[in-house]
Amino acid sequence: MDFGIVLQCDPPAARTVALARQAEEYGFSHVWTFDSHLLWQEPYVIHSRILAETRRVMVGPFVTNPATRDWTVTASVFATLNQMYGNRTVCGIGRGDSAVRVTNGKPTTLAELREAIAVIKGLANGRQVDYRGSTVRFPWAADSRCEVWVAAYGPKALALAGEVGDGYILQLADPDIGRWMINEVRRAAIEAGRDPDAITFCVAAPFYIGQERQHMRDQSRWFGGMVGNHVADLVARYGKDGGLPAALTDYIAGRQGYDYNEHGRAGNTHTDFVPDEIIDRFCILGSATDHIARLQQLKEIGVHQFAGYLQHDNKEETLRSYGETVIPALREHLAARS
Repeated sequence: MDFGIVLQCDPPAARTVALARQAEEYGFSHVWTFDSHLLWQEPYVIHSRILAETRRVMVGPFVTNPATRDWTVTASVFATLNQMYGNRTVCGIGRGDSAVRVTNGKPTTLAELREAIAVIKGLANGRQVDYRGSTVRFPWAADSRCEVWVAAYGPKALALAGEVGDGYILQLADPDIGRWMINEVRRAAIEAGRDPDAITFCVAAPFYIGQERQHMRDQSRWFGGMVGNHVADLVARYGKDGGLPAALTDYIAGRQGYDYNEHGRAGNTHTDFVPDEIIDRFCILGSATDHIARLQQLKEIGVHQFAGYLQHDNKEETLRSYGETVIPALREHLAARS
């Protein structure tokens, strides 16, 4: 299993870069950042600095969207970073949440998302694409390579991930819901004539190493609110009984809106509707032993990467514990002599 961290681009940017360096030192393979240009600093500028100050980690947005940038501009960013730093980018993408809603916009349609993925993937991998009636390519990016991983919850989005995604991103760490989501993506891949084993499955959630469970829950409750935004969209579209797992839809019954000024922040004031049970299911909290047990469950259902949201008050200790205890426990052990 691979491991990533997910960072917000809060100022100062040097702090974000320092956490990325520390993550690489502890054995994490990916560094992801939020992409919401009004709430936080511009991620791609920071990505360039992270790549310059690290040697191995892959870097990308978690997640970008087709609405806030021209698709060819997004592809050019990845191709340029790849040329500068040796193909160390990955594009996480979804329909859009905070980046579009803060400006009173709406998430894009799945049709637009599909088109954007084709353009970004084609250009960032050195190929020519059809774009607005023209055939275009980057003549300077023939050697660029960039995978596109699709974030999704709903049935149609899960099918899209299986049909066109190099990877699938699920933003919650519940093994039961995860099994259902992964199976849906794999089924769509098979129906599209793709090899489902070629898709990377990534689960992302807050992760906190500690002993005071209620404090860890309170530091992570924001995540249930963030997931609730997407779930509310799904319930509005498909209905409460629209084929989605009840564990994903029931808990938003008390949701009364969302303040994007506090998006993704510990201690926010509008997620009281999220019960402790959901936090325990969606997040990974507790001792290193607790984390290893949950990650083993995720690995068994086909998860290839766990990406931990690091928005809490125990960042360094969580990274250290993962580097020294958790990551080694989930890696293949090889003997020097047999």
